[in-house]
Amino acid sequence: MNSDLMAYIERLELMAFFSGYPLVYAGVLAFAGKGENGSTSRWIRLLPFAYALTGTLFFGLLLKDLFPDYSGKHIAGHFQSSYLGIWALLTILFWIPAFSKKPVFSLLHSLVFFSFLLYDLYVYVSSSTGLEFLKNDMKIYTDSLLLNVASLLVVFIIQFTIQCMLNRKKTFSD
Repeated sequence: MNSDLMAYIERLELMAFFSGYPLVYAGVLAFAGKGENGSTSRWIRLLPFAYALTGTLFFGLLLKDLFPDYSGKHIAGHFQSSYLGIWALLTILFWIPAFSKKPVFSLLHSLVFFSFLLYDLYVYVSSSTGLEFLKNDMKIYTDSLLLNVASLLVVFIIQFTIQCMLNRKKTFSD
């Protein structure tokens, strides 16, 4: 029972961080669309970096949970399903421009975590006790949406600030 509970909590953590990203991606794609001359919008180009920021926050939570013992045995014992934990940590790779060049890769990566929600909808929608699981999943999904929107806004503000500073420096040098 203890390992089942821990696996469920790990799954909820993964859902809380990553399952809302596909809807944020779809929303940005729908509203931002194509920019001038058919180029992709600035918002779309920032999506993988926002996803990487969310992954970095997940990595910070993982480090906090593992504190003070960072041994290999303790790390292995922390992950009930290690392949999902490793898959989640791969989001940090989207900080690298080669991975973030194609925003669709971040969407494909996040669909693994979105499938948890779809699976729960399929399994629990017809059972009376499953409604509590679905309510919990919807709360977590809402939190995930808010986290991913906040990550996108933080990345946008940072990029906007850097762009303004570079333009100001360019103006002063002219």
